[in-house]
Amino acid sequence: METYQEAIRYLYESLPMFQHVGAAAYKKDITNTLLLSEAAGNPHKLFKSIHVAGTNGKGSSSHMLAATLQAAGYKTGLYTSPHLKEFTERIKINGKEILPEYVVSFLKKMRPHIDRIKPSFFETTVVMAFDFFAREKVDVAVIEVGLGGRLDSTNIITPEVSLITNISWDHMDLLGDTLQKIAQEKAGIVKPLIPTIISERQPEVQSVFENIAHETNSPLFFATDEWAIHSVGGGHFEVRHKDFMATYELELKGNYQIKNLAGVLATLEVIRTKGFLISDQAVANGLKNTIQLTGLKGRWQILGHKPLVVCDTAHNESGVSEVWLQIKEQKKKQLHMVWGMVRDKDISRVLALLPTRAHYYFCQAKIPRALPAAQLRDQAAVFGLIGEVVEDVNEAIAQAKSKAQTDDMVFIGGSTFVVAEIKDL
Repeated sequence: METYQEAIRYLYESLPMFQHVGAAAYKKDITNTLLLSEAAGNPHKLFKSIHVAGTNGKGSSSHMLAATLQAAGYKTGLYTSPHLKEFTERIKINGKEILPEYVVSFLKKMRPHIDRIKPSFFETTVVMAFDFFAREKVDVAVIEVGLGGRLDSTNIITPEVSLITNISWDHMDLLGDTLQKIAQEKAGIVKPLIPTIISERQPEVQSVFENIAHETNSPLFFATDEWAIHSVGGGHFEVRHKDFMATYELELKGNYQIKNLAGVLATLEVIRTKGFLISDQAVANGLKNTIQLTGLKGRWQILGHKPLVVCDTAHNESGVSEVWLQIKEQKKKQLHMVWGMVRDKDISRVLALLPTRAHYYFCQAKIPRALPAAQLRDQAAVFGLIGEVVEDVNEAIAQAKSKAQTDDMVFIGGSTFVVAEIKDL
């Protein structure tokens, strides 16, 4: 394997990849990750980290944390998944993606161990990220959980602080069929004596976190108890905490960021007690320039005006309900929805949330997990969602834009993989 293209082909074709094949690629333990990490010299022990889990909000929270640490002058690693356009998006330092040459050299060096251990795509990628962060001597890395928490490959780290954002319905086939079971899996990132922040106090699952924190002697904080935040419009949020008061402008739009912001600010407060110097100005700069500093894509991303064209990667019940609130706030005459989903989820909860007065263009991403557009149309019709099948994502967007008037709105979503295929993202 001499070229980046060959390395990526090896990653995609030789190693099971959850994004493409689903549950078959999900390993229910972290043994392979530990073995591969040991073969690489245990790089996860060589840098400080912040661990972020949750159903929704973990991506936005991870990027806000990384941007703020960057703004404070720290060399900051960021590991997230899945990527939208290119594999290298998953692994960044100060917003710059891992170099293709590093991907090649890591896989060449580790290939005998990979062939022996037979890790998944995700397990290999996690160890690659940790190896990169260790070799580049980052001051701190923000590590986003891939799926769940307890058995996720990222869970070999011992972070400075753990953050759990929101618990809602997603991946029930793997994580459990109740919110309590899902919370139990996410709470698996709680470590003995390590502080844990819960972004939002959710009465139906708070006892899960309280019990695990008690068992592990981990200091536990519910961020929304301590940080009072409300929107004052235009992406500005007023924050109150004890004697502190400030107004922050967020580059990540949507009032649903209120819950994420509380968790981020509480996490930064803990990190300050660990010796990190983060001024309020750095917090303001990080929050105001999150996309610019980290290169985040696909979160309420505005792609055009007249008509307003927006995409968002929200794809489960909780995420879509928040995005729908945001869509409702937009001034528009007619709403056009370019919509595609994956087949291995209970999509009825999501379809029940969607507006019946919109016109739909049902599409499918080019991955095996995609739900065929015709099947999606049929299932959507049960909920009064009417439209046409346009299988190709970009063709569906083109049709929606051609039929939309200048004062209409086009929204593209339903799956991360639909957003990933947008040509001009």
